Amino acid sequence: MQQPIDFLERYWNHTSFRPLQEDIINAVLQNEDTFALLPTGGGKSVCFQLPALMRDGICIVVSPLIALMKDQVNNLNHKGIKALAITGGISFSDLDTLLDNCIYGNYKFLYLSPERLQQDLVKDRIQQMNVNLIAVDEAHCISQWGNDFRPAYKNISVLRQLHPTVNLIALTATAKPKVVEDIITELDFISPKIFKASFERPNIAYMVLDTDDKQYKIEQILKKHKGSSIIYARTRRMTLEIHSYLESKGFSSLYFHGGISNKEKQDHLYAWMHNQKEIMVATTAFGMGIDKADVKNIIHVNLPESLESYYQEAGRAGRNGEKAYAVILKNKTDEQTLKNQFLNVLPSIDFLKLVYRKLCNYFQISYGEGQRSVHEFNFNVFCKTYEFNPTITFNALQILDRNSVISLSQQFNYQAKLQFLISNQNLFRYLETHKQFDIIVKSIMRTYGGIFENLLKLDLNLLSEKTSLDEETIIKSLKQLNKDEVVEFQFSNTDSEITFLAPREDDKTINRISKNVEQQFKLKEGQINAVIAYVTNTSKCKNRQLLNYFGEDIKIDCGMCSVCLSKKNPEASTTIKSITRDIILQLENMPLSSRKIIENLNYEQSLVLKTLQVMVENNILEITLTNTYKIKHT
Repeated sequence: MQQPIDFLERYWNHTSFRPLQEDIINAVLQNEDTFALLPTGGGKSVCFQLPALMRDGICIVVSPLIALMKDQVNNLNHKGIKALAITGGISFSDLDTLLDNCIYGNYKFLYLSPERLQQDLVKDRIQQMNVNLIAVDEAHCISQWGNDFRPAYKNISVLRQLHPTVNLIALTATAKPKVVEDIITELDFISPKIFKASFERPNIAYMVLDTDDKQYKIEQILKKHKGSSIIYARTRRMTLEIHSYLESKGFSSLYFHGGISNKEKQDHLYAWMHNQKEIMVATTAFGMGIDKADVKNIIHVNLPESLESYYQEAGRAGRNGEKAYAVILKNKTDEQTLKNQFLNVLPSIDFLKLVYRKLCNYFQISYGEGQRSVHEFNFNVFCKTYEFNPTITFNALQILDRNSVISLSQQFNYQAKLQFLISNQNLFRYLETHKQFDIIVKSIMRTYGGIFENLLKLDLNLLSEKTSLDEETIIKSLKQLNKDEVVEFQFSNTDSEITFLAPREDDKTINRISKNVEQQFKLKEGQINAVIAYVTNTSKCKNRQLLNYFGEDIKIDCGMCSVCLSKKNPEASTTIKSITRDIILQLENMPLSSRKIIENLNYEQSLVLKTLQVMVENNILEITLTNTYKIKHT
């Protein structure tokens, strides 16, 4: 009889399990309901994939993340294992065929979102399947206290009714103790086997560094700690800017964001995974499901939106057990920026009610009707019609989507893409004879960095505001530029689609979800405050701060985070007086920039900057027109 280790060697080419994996797999094989808390990099997918392979039948995997579903299905298919995912945009007939394949086609894995469990067709077909295991990935989504709460996760209990004798495994990488209790209760576990790995990653040095010049600081870190690295930035434009900067400094880097083609994504990922390129500058979606053992540095250019997401992203470093670095770079404005991006754009319950009413009016849905009706939707036109703020309105629609009031397909995020095909010089020559395009072309050039090198998504609403032209005129002009081979312009007017999942009852509809929504707002505020507390606390070991957040209490400092190093380093307690003396010596011959002064002195950057500020305030130094410091002579 074959053992789990035989399957591990055959399909994963590993000769030993990671901590807790074998115990979890054996619990599943003994038909126990199982909860597995394995921090990122712990190998969660093996814990349900391997036992499912050892049994006859198919494993139902519930996951909220389309990208992760596709990635796992591709990996399984690559191993010769039949797996499929039911994602958005599938027609009824295609869905019917896929579900039939799961019943009759010897498939081992069916991945689906929790929302799919509301469909009668899906439930009927699952009941006919020979289900050998139910796996709930990202299980923290079932708890209203968890990161990324998804009310649709409550539907998972229907699987237990359809297959009451089949055991269930719930998996997550980040769950605080209260969330773990919620998961076990909501999934109706009886005498579950609970496995929790420690959140501690003793080989990762967690650093929070203050700097006014983040690109230069990145350069310093990468020179000091050479090796495979991921740099996380919040916007696509920022990924391109940092990539260009690093390339100009001789580093080997690539970029990765949602605006590049699938082929570019695959090429960039392959080059980075195989160490043909050392550094990947990416938005935070990058890295999910990717297991690269030798990542030396994870650098966050912006403050993360939660410690849960930060822990997962930082945990992509040092999976080979060697020392690695997880660095957050911050400056004076970052805290307020974080609040602006994630708290100040949350819609109030009253605004949520208003958006829902206007949405119903927009599609002329009568009171008590509209359930399961499908409508084409132009987001920009909707916002303009009712003079709504696009960011807050989009967040409101997402809340309605997450709480199963509507189903929103977000194609409008990708409706227009453009890249200039001719050089800057030739473009200006073209404009000399085509002056009607001047304002549009120049607005695009000044708004989108890297548009000569990459096919970038255009915000037509923003261009309309900048040029004072309507979107129709802009689209018509861009189509002509495409015809003249000045640009590559991709435009899809399918926009987006909204399905109403509940009949219209105006305020009553929103009142039913308001408690959940307010709880999520409270949770989000708590997460933002926790991030700010983490990056501003300079007295407690960073490793201990993170572990405390996840419910682990350890008494020993890590000895290698930014806080521990500042305590060890006698220079950290150096008086401003001695730094002042050394700065004056540096500036005796010529004015110098703050960067040059920091390079020349062997002190912490934050101490030097603080001293410079004090010296300017006390009229010891003055700042020149070229932003250098010089001694002020009286």
